[in-house]
Amino acid sequence: MPRNQPRRSSPEAAVHVLERGNIYFFYRPRVGKETARGFADVQRLYMVLSPRGNKSYRLIIIGEKRLPAVTREGDRISWGFVDVVASRAEELEDELDPETYTTKTRGERQRPAARPAGEGVYAIVRHVDHTHLAYALELPPKPGEVQRVLNIGEEGSYIISVKNPDTPSPPGMGLDEARRATFPKDLEERFRGRRFIPVDPPDFLNYEGAEILLIGASQDVYEELGLRLNRQRETEATAEIFRDLRIEKSLHPITPLFKGTWA
Repeated sequence: MPRNQPRRSSPEAAVHVLERGNIYFFYRPRVGKETARGFADVQRLYMVLSPRGNKSYRLIIIGEKRLPAVTREGDRISWGFVDVVASRAEELEDELDPETYTTKTRGERQRPAARPAGEGVYAIVRHVDHTHLAYALELPPKPGEVQRVLNIGEEGSYIISVKNPDTPSPPGMGLDEARRATFPKDLEERFRGRRFIPVDPPDFLNYEGAEILLIGASQDVYEELGLRLNRQRETEATAEIFRDLRIEKSLHPITPLFKGTWA
């Protein structure tokens, strides 16, 4: 996938690309549901970042189960956290697989497989005094009902911040203290007592339990940041989600990824 290129003639060309790579979206139906028919049937929304030139995979859970709105309609703020950081795609794929487990009260329960709902390219950039996560979809070719409901647009830009694990969380957000990230000293010192700071460097996202805040900024990355993400046309034969993440088609229904319909 091509290198991101800032627009040189724009005043926004001061944007500094910190990281680029592939981005994937998945949703998981609720326990006991064989298929999802709408938002009410969604248990979780996942975002996976696969940085270019760095053999690592970050599985991020979006707390609101949909991305923040990038228009004036809808909630423009959402929190999330890094659930898994893996050096091998197989480790991440295992987290997205179906699972059967037993509870004392309900007996055997089935956790459905996560469904791929988007593939594209992303960049984390420094813009003035904050950072953005910007992405552009390559699959599905045309967003459908699934993407509309989960706010996964053709492209989007979000102000992204990382939370200081030593400060309290806003009401209704955040992880328990025991699950929060423990950052190394050089990253910890960057907070200087602040609750949220820019994700600079993106190394903050390499720690499980890192909490992030996303604020919808724009649905036009080039207009806002002067940055071309240069998406490419992908097909089932060329999709990175199968080569990069090693997703098994036999376990993960792929109609949401190619047709935008629920499964």
